[in-house]
Amino acid sequence: MAALEPEPEPEPGRCAYFVERKKRFCKMAPAPGRRFCGEHGQQEEENGRKRIPCPLDPKHTVYEDQLQKHLKKCNSREKPKPVYFVQDINAGLQDVAEIPEKRVPLSSLSKEELENLIIKLKKASNGVEFHLKEQILSHQALQEALNDPKNGESAFKHLKQQASILGNMEKLHLLGPGRCFIEFGAGRGKLSHWVDVALQNVEDVQFLLVERATTRFKVDGKHQRRDSTFERLQVDIQHLCLNKVPILEKKKLPVVGMGKHLCGAATDLALRCLVESYAACCDAQNEEPAPKRSRTHQAEVASNNSADNESSKADCKPVAGIVIALCCHHKCDWTHYVGREFFKSVGLGPVEFHCFQRMSSWATCGMRETTNKASASEASEEQTGDTGEHEQAFSKIESGPDTLQGILTVEERKEIGSLCKRLIDHGRIEYLQQRGYKAVLQYYIESAVSLENVLLTAVPSPSLIPEPTT
Repeated sequence: MAALEPEPEPEPGRCAYFVERKKRFCKMAPAPGRRFCGEHGQQEEENGRKRIPCPLDPKHTVYEDQLQKHLKKCNSREKPKPVYFVQDINAGLQDVAEIPEKRVPLSSLSKEELENLIIKLKKASNGVEFHLKEQILSHQALQEALNDPKNGESAFKHLKQQASILGNMEKLHLLGPGRCFIEFGAGRGKLSHWVDVALQNVEDVQFLLVERATTRFKVDGKHQRRDSTFERLQVDIQHLCLNKVPILEKKKLPVVGMGKHLCGAATDLALRCLVESYAACCDAQNEEPAPKRSRTHQAEVASNNSADNESSKADCKPVAGIVIALCCHHKCDWTHYVGREFFKSVGLGPVEFHCFQRMSSWATCGMRETTNKASASEASEEQTGDTGEHEQAFSKIESGPDTLQGILTVEERKEIGSLCKRLIDHGRIEYLQQRGYKAVLQYYIESAVSLENVLLTAVPSPSLIPEPTT
């Protein structure tokens, strides 16, 4: 009879938990005096004490007899909402009856259904200006970084975009003292960083960086300049009430809303946050002195060549300007979209919007002309290309080489995708114009740098401010 094989034992100083799937012991090191690591501590009972998974986050464990104490301090517990959190204040549509129950995939549409959609798209586009002006600018604040050979190709593309955004802000006289710059979808805060560099000698500048996710490698924490203050607001834009942000409550500064590649619905939430939730409330609070602001504004329009005059003009409106680089129209949502009235005025509704929203990805999908040309090298090239930070994943799902094969050519799909983008953006322009802003779309960077190269800018419109009474 063959001798029984000895029971396997863990390596010295390693966890005693046997990972059945890997047919070996865990290689993590346990704490001194323990047999199991923190990941598998629930296997061990110490003096009759048992460890159990935390009900808030089962990725870590806790002693069963200390559970209630742990729940009060666990990092995964629901934290108190900040004062500026107001549930769904910028959400928009509340009537669920307008939202279609079932969304049909584009790939399931018949040729006739697709053709009808395209006819509706082109009919709605009649009279809409889709030939955008090029406004590719730069700013001296980024010249040193742009000329630094240590920056790679990817960093260089981001710098060019940031430089053009700052150049457009300067042209609109938005870079000045006594402002609060709000960066929506801030991420690491690089756009705010460069605005701060551009305003090195300017006093009384505040920065609010809005980002719902926890971000690593933030650059705003490195700023030590006394004349500027950086504050992060970790909140979804959907729930952000700017009127309740302490620094805006205290200082009443005109704000400049900005964002670089603000994804889909986030753009609509940001516009509503600025134009409805904040500006409307400020206008209501300042209803009495409105005529005085109008006279000041009118006087400054006649002499708006100086930056000081422009700064005073901004005081007439709580929102001095908006500068947002648009992207990811396929992530738009009818519920949050600010251009719903425009869509309805041209005979379109949520069903058409949902289709156009997904068709918009055709403009930046980088589709191959035939399935036979698809290769691993092309896929790699597409992933490392210049289509922006985050629009690729959806494009590949909706617009793969087998989707709607034979119905439309690649060029036709790209043209239709661009038309969908501009139609969605035009709804945003009309929304801003109806609320007293001069809003414009322009190409702010070459398509070789980013296919998502459209910038939305808006400033208070002098023509919509009433003449002073005599």
